[in-house]
Amino acid sequence: MLSVKSPSLVLPRCFAVVILCLSLTPSQTSKASEIGWSALVSAGSADVVAFAAAAEQNARLKLDLNWTFGAKTQRGWYLYVPLIQRLIDTNSLPETNAFAQSLANWQRSVGLAATGILSQETWMKMVAVFQSRRINDRSTPPSERLTLVPTSEFFDPERPESLRYVERQAYAAYKKIVAAASAELSLNPASNEKWLKIVSAFRSPAYQAQLRKQNPRSGRGGLALNSPHFTGRALDVYVGGEPVSTDDRNRAIQVNTKVYQWLVKNAESFGFYPYFYEPWHWEYRP
Repeated sequence: MLSVKSPSLVLPRCFAVVILCLSLTPSQTSKASEIGWSALVSAGSADVVAFAAAAEQNARLKLDLNWTFGAKTQRGWYLYVPLIQRLIDTNSLPETNAFAQSLANWQRSVGLAATGILSQETWMKMVAVFQSRRINDRSTPPSERLTLVPTSEFFDPERPESLRYVERQAYAAYKKIVAAASAELSLNPASNEKWLKIVSAFRSPAYQAQLRKQNPRSGRGGLALNSPHFTGRALDVYVGGEPVSTDDRNRAIQVNTKVYQWLVKNAESFGFYPYFYEPWHWEYRP
């Protein structure tokens, strides 16, 4: 009589029992399993096809989508790709399936149809999100909340004193950004490079009105009637190209610089948010 305590015999017998049970499983169960697996594969294939089609659409819409902002007709959303990638949490390019899938996830999260296509409806929803992060209260702070910034930190070293003020907390956060970016991107503040130098900071309502008078064609998009610069917490900083030109070719240069793309990924952790239309414009809203 064999002992059941012998492991060398127990394991083979257990294995034989398992094989016997599997062989006695009804064919209908096996067929159902095959159908279930087939359906799963088909669903996955459908997603791949759908995202591939969405990727093709995005490649076209990136350059061709017509929309309006600041009473001006705009074309495409290619200038905002870094901001879009940040918003939908992806590093994938717009022409890829992965981008379409990430976009579909974001669309679903905000109550839009999860098509994976960055259509006009989706883009205007993104614009609304970007704009919602801007400074709402644009009142001028008392003088004790403003600090005078050295000329060495401005793009124009001859900028007059009256235009070199920044709100104290915003300035402290800006200094941290410059230090972090300089360390990560190997920027040299002492060199002739002017990365992240302040182009414009606090502007009084009177000065803004003067600018509008000098530039009557600038419109609301160019020089706002109620500017966030009134707060001293809006900074225009140098990110490449012409410092503050909204020409599409210039903005295309700016959004592709390593400095701008670093800001997109990191400025929020310091309390700064972008004005999506102007790559150089960042607002402190902790």
